[in-house]
Order: sequence, then structure tokens, then C-alpha cells
Amino acid sequence: MSSHPVTPSDLVGLGKRYWLSVYRPRDVILDHGKGSRVWDTEGRDYIDFGAGIAVNALGHQDPDLVAALVGQANKLWHASNVFYSEPPLHLAQELVEHAPFAERVFLCNSGTEANEAAIKLVRKWAASQGRPPEKRFIVTFKGSFHGRTLASVTATAQPKYQEGYEPLPGGFRYVPFNDPTALEEAMAHGDVAAVMLEPVQGEGGVMPAEPGFLKKVRELCDAHGALMVLDEIQCGMGRTGTLFAHTHDHVTPDIVTLAKALGAGFPIGAMLVGPKVSEVMQFGAHGTTFGGNPMAAAVARVALAKIASPAVMLNVERQANDLRTGLNKLNHEFHLFSEIRGRGLMIGAVLESAYAGRAGEILDLAAAHGLLLLQAGPDVLRIVPPLTITDEETAEGLERLHAALAVFAQEAKVA
Repeated sequence: MSSHPVTPSDLVGLGKRYWLSVYRPRDVILDHGKGSRVWDTEGRDYIDFGAGIAVNALGHQDPDLVAALVGQANKLWHASNVFYSEPPLHLAQELVEHAPFAERVFLCNSGTEANEAAIKLVRKWAASQGRPPEKRFIVTFKGSFHGRTLASVTATAQPKYQEGYEPLPGGFRYVPFNDPTALEEAMAHGDVAAVMLEPVQGEGGVMPAEPGFLKKVRELCDAHGALMVLDEIQCGMGRTGTLFAHTHDHVTPDIVTLAKALGAGFPIGAMLVGPKVSEVMQFGAHGTTFGGNPMAAAVARVALAKIASPAVMLNVERQANDLRTGLNKLNHEFHLFSEIRGRGLMIGAVLESAYAGRAGEILDLAAAHGLLLLQAGPDVLRIVPPLTITDEETAEGLERLHAALAVFAQEAKVA
């Protein structure tokens, strides 16, 4: 072991040498955070408008989350699902109490696992209804993102995530998002067991379902004897200003998947199921080694209670209004965006066609000016800060974004 100090360059070199090259992180080593601010190993601070891809809903170093994690770490880390332990039992109860549509919960480790469980549950339910395999199709929507495992990436109706992994599993059908006529046509064959969708598409460009669309999906599912599966992994858990994103649309789903903000930074996922499917999967039908472990569940219980509080939901509304106002002011000055869309603190700033494909450049400039941003495809800046971001952090983040956009606009003008 070398005795010389490890530099950020050394650490970046380790990543480039030893990590499988499936990521392209920026050459910054983040070290610690507090609230909606993080610091790198060289002491530079950044306002966090990305929240670990909509994960750190309560910011960094929330004292209640830290206390829950440390307290459980001193008791029991892992027991497996061969035995009961207290935190996951209470978490399941509390999730059902917060979700009027749900009767039972399956706890897992991630959003992808939650969606895999949902896909398997749909197929198992269809089989229990006497439907042959060729009548167990799941309809998903173009622009969707449901995960990276083989079934969930097939459910993801974006070819760029699927290329090279053929042959893909069968039984999926894709239709345009927000197109009820296309959905009706896709279900007319009588072979659809479920419709799976995000109330607000995340990776697809921060695209909300249009008013009335989810209700139409529910009506078509009922008419064709299909299940309605909502992927709220990114848009759920308070992100849109209500605990569950579909609440805005007054629909009752059969299955909802959660992850990301459920653990507020600690890995956990969940599938919530309603009465139609709550008894379909019996002993041995599905499982997980680490899912619902005591540490993750202890943290998620605290996260759920805090996120569902009126104070946090009011803050989401206030900060969302301030961010939209600030983005519109920036656009009035720089004329870079064709649209500001989204819901709550899930906001997409869509670049004008003249700047198509250049979202990544803006992310680099933002980082250089002390702001962490995300993109949703090559043309959309994605802003998903902690739900607890303060007025001061929002204002400072917008100031840093102004500085980054000023440089981008000047460079674009010169080019």
C-alpha cells in the first residue's frame, strides 16, 4: 500500500482502470453533503439539483435518517426472509396505510427489481385467469424507462437501451405515450394482460401524462380485463407534490412500483399490490435475498413519514414554483428552451432545436459553476432537487445555472 496522499486524479484513475466502462462520470470526486449542497475532495461546493437521480429526497445527512440507520446498524443488519424482523413488517404496514389502493407489499432492492416483480405478477395473474401465454402481453409506452434487466429493458420502449441484447423476451407491445387511440387499437386483439406506464416519464424527457390520459388507461384496462401497472420509481414518493403521482389523476391502479426516494439514498424498492392480485403469488413464486432487510426498511420508514408530511409537500409546491419562475426568467434572457415541463419538483427544460443534442455540454458547464444537473436524453435538462431544498439553495442554484447558461449562450453564438 502506497504511503503518498491519494489525489482526486488518482481516484478517477482507479475508476477508469477497474470499473466496467458502463458509466461516464465527470472527473469529480464527491466527498460529503449537507442539505442540498455537496462538496468534492478539493473543497468545492455544489448545489444539488439532481439528488442522486431523484433519490436523495430529504437531501444529504438528514439527521433522522442517519439516526435510523445507525440505530438499526447497532441491532441487526440482515436476517433474510426466512425469518421476520420488525422494520420491514412496519414498513409494509405503513406503505399500505398510505396507499388506499394497496393490500400487500413486496420489498426488494431497487426499482428494476420492483418492475421485474410486477412483470412476473402480471404474467402469473394472467395464467391464473386461464389465459394462454400468447394472451399475456404487456403494453408499454414509447419513451418509457422501466429498468436494465432483460425483461425490464424490454418493457422500456427505447431501442437505445435494447440494442445488442437480442433476443429480447417476447410479450411486450409499444404504443405512443399520451395516445389513447393507439392504446385502444393495441388492446383490441384481446391478448393484453396489463398496461404499464409512468405517470411522468423520467428518462423519456420529463414528460407528464396529459390530463385525462391515466383515466382513459384505467377505463381501457377495465374494458379489456387488463391490469393497470404504474411505475412511480422516479415520479413517486412526493416528487410531484403528492405522495403518489397518480393521485393527481384520481385513478386506482392495480400495481404500483416504488424505489429511489423510498430509501432517500439507501437502496430499497417496493411493489404495492391491490385486491385483484394480492393473493396471486404464493409461497415460492418469487423472492429476494436482501430485499426488505432491516437496515433499508428502518431508513425507509423514516423517509416515508417525513416525505408524506404536509411541510414537505408544501415545500415541493413552493420550490417548484420558484424554479419554474427562475427558469422562465433565464429563458427570457437566453432563449435556449422551447418548453419548461414536468410536475412538482420533476422539471424538464427542453432545448430549442438549434441546440439539440447539447444538454451534456450544459451539464459540464453547470458542474464547473458549482451546480449538479441531470439530463433526460440529449435535449432535456432534468431538475430533480431534494424535496427539502431551501429557498436559499434554490436561489443560489438558479444563480449558478445563470452563469453556466451565459457561457453556453456565448459559445453557441460564436460557433
